[in-house]
Amino acid sequence: MLPSAYIETSVISYLTGRQSRDSIAAAHQELTRDWWDRRRARFEIYVSELVVQEASRGDAAAARARLEVITGYPVLRVNADAQRLADRILTLAVLPSKAAADALHIALAAVTGMNFLVTWNCTHIANGFVLQKVNSLCRDAGYEPPVVCTPQELMEG
Repeated sequence: MLPSAYIETSVISYLTGRQSRDSIAAAHQELTRDWWDRRRARFEIYVSELVVQEASRGDAAAARARLEVITGYPVLRVNADAQRLADRILTLAVLPSKAAADALHIALAAVTGMNFLVTWNCTHIANGFVLQKVNSLCRDAGYEPPVVCTPQELMEG
């Protein structure tokens, strides 16, 4: 059985976006494409209805490209348990209110038992200070938190 991986929207955006002029963003894009091509098959990939909503926003052509990439993968539904955990994460993990969607990504991955949450959001999701509190909150609520990492961190192994 393959490990499960919840793919957050930032990964899809880096995968499908035009090459960035920013050297760090361009490196993240290249790493994402490399992971997608070479390592994705080692995981059972999932997205959520939140990912679908976020991927649908913005430029129509870019949105189509993002949605095309995630077509065919199982879509996790937001449920009351995930919303409760997200609210708790948002309130107690010192995340700003603008990070409500980020808290919901984490909660969905935890509530549905994902092994990994793959993201490039290192401000509110893949942030050690945030995760220290988030992981404790997930466990207190009875859920094992996913391993939160970037595609780069899943290149080896």
